[in-house]
Amino acid sequence: MMELRLEGKTALVVASSQGLGKAIAKQLVLEGANVMLTSRNAEKLQEVEKELRSLQKGNVAYVPADITKKEDIHHLIEKTIETYGTIELLVNNAGGPPAGTFETMTDEEWYKAFELNLLSYIRIIREALPYLKKKGGKIVNIASSSIKEPIPGLLLSNTFRTGIVGLTKTLAQEFAPYNVLINTVAPGRIATERVAFLDKLNAEKFGITKEEMEARMKSTIPLGRYGTPEEFAKVVTFLLSDANSYMTGQSFLVDGGMVKSI
Repeated sequence: MMELRLEGKTALVVASSQGLGKAIAKQLVLEGANVMLTSRNAEKLQEVEKELRSLQKGNVAYVPADITKKEDIHHLIEKTIETYGTIELLVNNAGGPPAGTFETMTDEEWYKAFELNLLSYIRIIREALPYLKKKGGKIVNIASSSIKEPIPGLLLSNTFRTGIVGLTKTLAQEFAPYNVLINTVAPGRIATERVAFLDKLNAEKFGITKEEMEARMKSTIPLGRYGTPEEFAKVVTFLLSDANSYMTGQSFLVDGGMVKSI
């Protein structure tokens, strides 16, 4: 019998006021974990906290934070320790950077994307590591299917999401002696606000409706549909659980078979 054994474990889930982060937080709460929510939007966090508390399973708290700011990350970790006493599970997550091509991107946009989509992961791991090392722990870094196949028009994401893979692979070796397992999970077309926004953007580019754009995208997915945030969250939850005891430094696609690369 496979047991996840997440009850009573403490998890910090970044960018958890909506989308994939919220779905992961909810799944962990359903498994009985103590979850710390965070994002920049305090109002949304309050709503999600209330929603997850109504499940009457694990514990839920939140701390507003801008993960592009070093001091906010330090405060986030401090408040998590103050609230739950430790951090055993960490989910790094961040919204996608702006769309655009090489000739349209400014230095400022490159710096902002680096801070949001790669440096934030580095800083959060650095702050959480002393606690993860105490009894062993799990880290999941959320990336994008672009780690296997670059997505046209998403240059910034293609560049820094791939950096997450290099970071994860390297840290898996460095953290193994402490029994800290770290993996990357990459979503394909999951039905979130971000994907809806990209569909709208591409529809305008090709002069078609958003519905027609969705149909085009779904036709490239062998399963013929977008995934749900809940389906994605279950994969992440497994990797964070005691059921995963031997997978580290790996990248997992949750994409319905969309990416054709080996």
